[in-house]
Order: sequence, then C-alpha cells, then structure tokens
Amino acid sequence: MNAQELRSLYVEFFKSHDHAQIQGKSLIPENDPTVLFTTAGMHPLVPYLLGEPHPAGNRLVDYQKCIRTGDIESVGDSSHLTFFEMLGNWSLGDYFKEGAIRMSFEFLTSPKWLGIPPEKLGVTVFEGDETVPRDDESARVWKLLGIPENRIKYLGREDNWWGPAGTTGPCGPDSEMFYDFGKEPCGPDCGPGCGCGKWLEIWNDVFMQYNKTADGTYEPLARTCVDTGMGIERTVTILNGKKSVYDTEIFAPIIASIEKASGYTYGSDPEKDKSVRIICDHVRASTFVLGDPKAVSPSNVGAGYVLRRLIRRAVRHGRKLGIEDRLVLSPIAEVVVDMFKGPYPELSDNRAKIIAELDTEEQKFLETLKNGEHEFEKLLPNLLKDPKKIMSGRLAFKLYDTYGFPIELTDELASEQGLTVNRAEFDEAFKKHQELSRAGGDQIFKGGLLDHSEETTKYHTATHLLQKALQIVLGDHAAQKGSNITAERMRFDFSHGAPLTAEELRKVEAIVNEQIKRDLPVTMTVMSLEDARKLGAMALFGEKYESQVKVYAIGDFSTEVCGGPHVEHTGTMGTFKIQKEQSSSSGVRRIRAILE
Repeated sequence: MNAQELRSLYVEFFKSHDHAQIQGKSLIPENDPTVLFTTAGMHPLVPYLLGEPHPAGNRLVDYQKCIRTGDIESVGDSSHLTFFEMLGNWSLGDYFKEGAIRMSFEFLTSPKWLGIPPEKLGVTVFEGDETVPRDDESARVWKLLGIPENRIKYLGREDNWWGPAGTTGPCGPDSEMFYDFGKEPCGPDCGPGCGCGKWLEIWNDVFMQYNKTADGTYEPLARTCVDTGMGIERTVTILNGKKSVYDTEIFAPIIASIEKASGYTYGSDPEKDKSVRIICDHVRASTFVLGDPKAVSPSNVGAGYVLRRLIRRAVRHGRKLGIEDRLVLSPIAEVVVDMFKGPYPELSDNRAKIIAELDTEEQKFLETLKNGEHEFEKLLPNLLKDPKKIMSGRLAFKLYDTYGFPIELTDELASEQGLTVNRAEFDEAFKKHQELSRAGGDQIFKGGLLDHSEETTKYHTATHLLQKALQIVLGDHAAQKGSNITAERMRFDFSHGAPLTAEELRKVEAIVNEQIKRDLPVTMTVMSLEDARKLGAMALFGEKYESQVKVYAIGDFSTEVCGGPHVEHTGTMGTFKIQKEQSSSSGVRRIRAILE
C-alpha cells in the first residue's frame, strides 16, 4: 500500500462512519505564538477541542502536514523525520472511548481496510496515579475486541497522558496502538511501548475527559472529545514490511534524484546513506515550508531560521556525497512537488517560488561554506593539540559572526574530528550579538489563542479591524500574511512594498479606534464558502476551507471568514496603538500594536 492509498482509505473509512472530511491547515500556525510550526494533526483543531463549535459538525476526519524540529539532529537514522503527515479523526462531544477504540481496531484489522493481523497488535493505556484513576474502560474495550491481557500495557503520564494546552484546561488519558515486528523480547517487562525495536507505535487515541483547574485538581468534563493521530510514513513502513521509512515508495523517487545528482548508489556505504536520508528529509520539509500558503523565507529568526538550517544542512551533506559548486536542491524539490501536488496542490501553485528561494539560499550558503570550512581547517591543527579536545565557544562564535557559519555545522565538523564545542560559551556570546537575543526571545510565548483568554480574544478581534483599515488606507493588495498574538500585544504581517508613512500609520490607527469607539456588535454566521464569497467576506492566505465556514461581521465595517474567538462588542477592546512598523520579509511589512 502506498501513501496515497492509505490517505484515501482512511478518509473513506471514517466517512463511512459519518465523519465530515475537513481540510488540513497551514504549516505556519495562525495566532499561536507557542510554536513555530504545526507540530501535530490536532494542532489546528485545538479551538474546537476546547469547545468552539466546528462548522462541519461533531465528527471530523483529515490529513495534516506537520513539522517537528526537536529531532533535527537525529534525522539521518532509519526513522526520524522533520516533516511528516498525520491522519486524524475527531469527536467533538460525540463518541468517546468505546467508539474510538472500536473504529481504530476495525480500520487496522478488517480485511476490507488495512488487514493487519490482530495478533500483531499491542496497546498501552494510562496506569493512573494519585490524581486520576487507571483507564480501565479503555482496557476493557480492548479485551472485548480480543487483545489479550499480556499485550495491554499500563503506562504513566509520560507515555499515556495528553496534558492541557496551557497550565489549565481539557486533558486526559490516551491509548496507543503498536505493531509487533516479531523480534525477541528484550526482557521480561518488554511489551507495547518498549523502545527496544520490537514494538512500533502506529496510532494514538486521545481522550479529553478532564478539566485541570488552577488548583491542580481534575474535574470530569461534561463535553468529552476524542483526538487521534496516525502517521502516514510510519504506517506505510509497517504495511509494506520495511525496516525504515526511507525504504518506502514515499522516498524512493527523492532518493533516486539524489543518486542521479551525486552518482552515489544508496545502500553502498552507511555514512553516505545517512547523508542521503538527511537530504531527503530536509529538502522535502523545506519544499513544504516554502510551498505553504503562509510560507516563510529563510532568515536568522524563528521559523525562517529553522528553514535556513534545514536547507544549509542539506547542502553540506550534498557536498559529502561529492556534489560541489553547483545547485542541487531545486531539482530534488521538483521531484517532491510532482510527488505531492495531488494531496497538496499549493506545492504546484508555488513551484516557481520554491525553486527560486532554494536556489538563492543554496548559492549564498555555498559561499559561506567555502569560507567557513576553510577557516575551520586553519584552526584544526591547534584544536587537535588540546588534550581535552574542546573547541572554545568563542572560536565557534567567530566562525558564525565573521563568516556566517552556523553553530550546528561547526558542531558537526568538530564531532567528525573527535572534538566537542563549548556550547555554553557560544550561547553566551550569541546572546550579546546585536539584537538576536531580543528577536529570538520574541519567537515563542506562553499562552496565545489556545487559551481563549479575554486579552488574546481582544487582540484577535483587533486583527480584523487592522486588516480592513490597512486596505482602506493602502489598497486591497494589503492582505494579511500572518499574525502572532499574546495577551500583551499583537504582530500583524501584510503585503505591501514600502514602509508606511507617519500619516498612513496615523490614519490606520484612527480608523481602528473609530470602530472600537462605535462599539460595533460582532456576529457570527455559518454559511457555505460560496455564499461567504458572494457576501464579500475576506478569506485569507489562499487557505483551504471547509464547505461550511464561520463568517464574522464586525458591524458594517468588516466581514471575514475566520475560526478564532472574538469579542461581542468592539467597545470593550480599549485604545489601539501602533508601536512599530517595519519590514518582515521581501514585499511584506509588519505592524506591532497594543490595546491600552
């Protein structure tokens, strides 16, 4: 079974169980400053899991593109990925544990669907603790379905608990499904959830059963929800009897394009195979980020920095395969676009941009690499004389500051020579470097719209007023390109080719404050996307929308397709004040504002 067949089967199965298919969302989370990328299939659904009604109903199914950056250093082994796809089904106050588990078991084991032999499955459930009882209900359902006691493992919070989005809120136990590869157990306690390689997790059913209160107690929720996730790459690996995700059809054309560019045959040398896998993953991830409707460009801050790091790491491993002094990433990216343009048409729409951005960044980095590696080689003889085999953070920072050489690559070069870098010393120097500490600290905040607090709700509503005001002052081209909200301030990115004059900023501010002073009512109507367009509602980012959408009207001033929380009347918002206007990226400006 290939990835496209798995996507189709999954959606078909849950549609047959009365789920509405919804569209996956952007890789760049909207109005959530707690993360740089969409990290899981449930991420875009959080407002609905927290109680907001979804226009498509209470049973949903989708596939979602995701990026996790915590494991970048591990990419290159047989399983780690930065970009991956998640299949998900959702119950918003509808079915709960028994319904979710029975459907999971049917999809996994029925010959009509995946046909995995039940004896190859094991599960884990929450073992309970002093605050929440053991999840005997999930275990009971698994036993009724034929999973024997010895393949049901009770594990603690670290393994089988989904915490609230903030410090308080909905949370609960989960039940994870594992595939048995048939290896000998590593010991008497080996079972589902063991990390020895015998068991591989393929699906997770999360049961939002409790509300964690401010005093740390757990109250049963009146409206329980289910959130599930199945990784496409991992499941395809299992279904095809492969030992590595990179051995599946998902990666075969990408590997072939790397072989063509390098002349190296994958499987010939373990160290070079690692470089092939890194290029595979990093180019695929970079292609999806650059091809996203809310794409970021390579930069030294936030998501742009992660993108730059992925691209540059791929370039360096290309050089390890003998690819030097020529651009190699964009032809590989073309293969990725052609492979995934069916389920993700935005890749095809943005093909030219993907290629141009990759070529520009690769060309820049080739120069950086030459200079940085040359300087490292000059330092190496003295470094190797040090019996402690430690490279000072000061020297590593000089490579970064003077030659633009990333610390991650200095780490890799040093490691290849048996050296370690004093990262604490480097980090200290880095913090003092220009304004990067302030910019870096501005990337990730606690809170955001996941908590739907009063202040973040006000700021979210203010983005609607600001969007309309900018179009009145600058023209319809001034479309929102992204936003970032905390309880203290808002950042708003929009398309415009020049800095705003003091007079333009004064006009924008005045228009927003006029609407706040008018105390306009904010109303929401669920309607078809077609009707929303006829109404003239703004729908941003080239987003994929459901057939039924929420349309928010702020009096007679603004009408916009949106899913976030809003105030009931604008008069409660305070005074809007623009603090700063600056460039965000090429052709994109950024406004930072507060509500006083």
